[in-house]
Order: sequence, then structure tokens, then C-alpha cells
Amino acid sequence: MDWKGFERPGDPDTGGTRSVKVMIAGGFGTGKTTMVGSVSDIRPLTTEETLTQASADVDHLIGVADKAETTVSLDFGKISLNESLVLYLFGTPGQERFWFLWNGLFKGALGAVVLVDTRRLSASFRAIEEMERQHVPFVVALNMFPDSTEHPVEEIRDALDIAPHIPVVAFDARERASSRDVLVALIEHLRDRSPVALEPR
Repeated sequence: MDWKGFERPGDPDTGGTRSVKVMIAGGFGTGKTTMVGSVSDIRPLTTEETLTQASADVDHLIGVADKAETTVSLDFGKISLNESLVLYLFGTPGQERFWFLWNGLFKGALGAVVLVDTRRLSASFRAIEEMERQHVPFVVALNMFPDSTEHPVEEIRDALDIAPHIPVVAFDARERASSRDVLVALIEHLRDRSPVALEPR
């Protein structure tokens, strides 16, 4: 794996550990909780609650009819990419009725991953808009569900109206290595934008 200048574990010149807050955002049912759970080095904190008939009018299940639980606050996990860089992962709730929580989660975030279900692109429009509005650097991660149809990345980029400099990567949120690669793509994107942003402190 090309780390593009990342310090290697054990390098005496690292000068300490850098901790980074990363948001895992996206629409309802795009795989945020799954990604945090698969990639976290620790047992993740989740706030999953069972979907009930009472929420049927507000939680639109088109395309995710088999979804039984939903995040009502946040998901939290942690991963060490190497000895000098630790990511703290904050998964956002996807339903519109919990979007008011997003403003608090944005505070202190250095970057974000926006998950997209290619079967339901519109579910993640709001997350992308919020990243742009809050000026949070992000990458777009296309979560490939078993029945997803593969589309050229540029076709997805055009459909989502994403700027050319924003990375778009396909992955499987259930697989640790695949989810980790998405986080590496984000870190490389952050380093390209600001080389000093990830220096150990």
C-alpha cells in the first residue's frame, strides 16, 4: 500500500500520535453502522433501535425494506492506521428526523466519508450537500450491496454532481480491509489538501 509519505510504525521521527475525528455520513440504510463495526479496532458504540410501525410514516424504507434497526444518535469506533495516526469514527444517523444532531457531530471533524448506495443515489444527496456547506473535506464511498449494479465512477460522479477533485471509491462496508482502504483514501485526500493537517502533535 502506498502511504505517500506517511510515517512507518516504529519511525523515531514521528514525534507523537495524531488523533483525527472522521465522520461516516450518508443516507438512511447506506451502511454507516456496518462500516464502523467492520473497521473499528475496538467494540463499536452503537445506538441502534428497532424500527417499529410507529415510524413507518417518517422512515421511508423504499429500497431497504428488510432493514430492522436504525441509528438514533451516532455510532462510534476507533482505528489506528499506524503508530502515529489514530482515527475516531463518528457515524451519523441517516433519517431526516435526526439530522438536527449532525451540527454537533461536525464540530472538530477533519474529514468525512459519505456512503452512497448506488441503488438509491438520492438518499445521500443531503449528506453531500452538508459536507459542502460545512466545508468538510470528504470522499464518496460507493457501498456495493449484493444486488447493486456496477456503474462507471464518472457516471456516478456526474449523477451526484461531485467535483473532479473529490475521490470516489467502491467498497464493501462488511469487509474490514475494504473499509480501511476507504479511510486511507480519505487520509490521502486530506494530505493532498493540507500536508500539515495530519502531522503528529
